Amino acid sequence: MKKFTLLTLLCCLVSNVYANNISKLNFDDALLAIQQQWVEANYVKTQKAQKNEFTELQQASKKLTVEFPDHAEAWIWHGIVQSSFAGAKGGLGALSLVDDAKSAFEKALSLDETALQGSAHTSLGILYLKVPGWPLSFGDDDKSEQHLKAAVKMNPTGIDINYFLAEFYLEQDQYKKAKEHLLLAQVAPQRINRASADKFRQQEVLVLLAKVNKSIAKH
Repeated sequence: MKKFTLLTLLCCLVSNVYANNISKLNFDDALLAIQQQWVEANYVKTQKAQKNEFTELQQASKKLTVEFPDHAEAWIWHGIVQSSFAGAKGGLGALSLVDDAKSAFEKALSLDETALQGSAHTSLGILYLKVPGWPLSFGDDDKSEQHLKAAVKMNPTGIDINYFLAEFYLEQDQYKKAKEHLLLAQVAPQRINRASADKFRQQEVLVLLAKVNKSIAKH
C-alpha cells in the first residue's frame, strides 16, 4: 500500500512538473509572438494599418494577462501594446489607453519589478514623460526620472533604457547627459529574439543623436 501511494505521489509530481513546463513554453511562445507582431505594428505598418494591428495585439496581450495573471512579463507587454497604440492613435481618445497601460505596468511592478530587466520601470517612466500632466492626464517629470533611474540600475547597458533616458534628458535640456546615454545605447548588447526590434531602435538612436548634437552645437 505504501509503495502504491509513493508511486502515485511521484507520478503526480512528474505530471505537475511536465504541465508547468508546457505552460511555460506556451507562455514564452505567446509572448514572443506578441513582441514580433508589435515590431511590425509599431515600425513597419502604415498609419492606416496600425489600428487593426494594434487592436489584434490588444486582444492577444489582454488574453495573456488573463491566462497568466501572475507573470509580470504579460502585464509589461500589455502595457507596451496599449501605450504604443495610444502613441499611434493620438489625441484625447488615447487617454484611456495610457491609463490602462499605467495600470498594467503598476501591476507588473507589484509582481516582479525586475522582470525583463526592469522593463516595467522603463515603460512607466517614459509614459510619465510623454503623457500630458494634470488635469488632462498623469504626466509627471519627477516620477518619470524616478522610474527611469530605477530601471537603469537594473539594466545599465540596455538599449531601451538608455534611449529613453536620453529622451528624458533631452526634454530637460541636459544635452550632454542625453548624448552619454545614446552612446551607451549604440553599443548595447543585442537581445535574444529581439534583433528586429533592436535594428529599428538603433535607427531611432541615430535620429535622436543627431538632434542632441544639433542642440549641443547651439549651446
